[in-house]
Amino acid sequence: MSISNLSGNQKRKMRSASRLYAVQALFQMETSGQTTDAVIREFEDHRFGASYEEGTYEDGDVDHFRTVVKDAVNLQAKIDQMTDRALVAKWPIDRIDPTLRALFRAAGAEMTGKDTPPKVAIVEYVAIAQAFFPDGKESRFVNAVLDHMAREAQPDAF
Repeated sequence: MSISNLSGNQKRKMRSASRLYAVQALFQMETSGQTTDAVIREFEDHRFGASYEEGTYEDGDVDHFRTVVKDAVNLQAKIDQMTDRALVAKWPIDRIDPTLRALFRAAGAEMTGKDTPPKVAIVEYVAIAQAFFPDGKESRFVNAVLDHMAREAQPDAF
């Protein structure tokens, strides 16, 4: 869906939904072995604005979703290295929860680009962490790691 004619609030909601879908898609790719194109197609066909008995999925910014997923895959080595530097030495990225790995990769994809201010990316992805891990411990961890990653990716923004 094109977001060019929508209000600022509608655009923000769609971007937020796209970020959540990107984290889910990256998780799904890692756990199922699906290709980037296959998972993007699946999410666009079956998630964006889809209605099922259990409810309706939010509509999302398809272009933003595609960009985040593709950049996360294409820049994965760089993003994982940035994440590793932000983690405690004894906890490299391959030892953390796969949901958090997907979240760090999606956030890292946005932080390495210039379209999203790093502080916006941090707030958005911390909110996603809170949705997946409601006890709060992981969201504080995510906030600290993303802050470190953002300062490395875009030091002039701070």
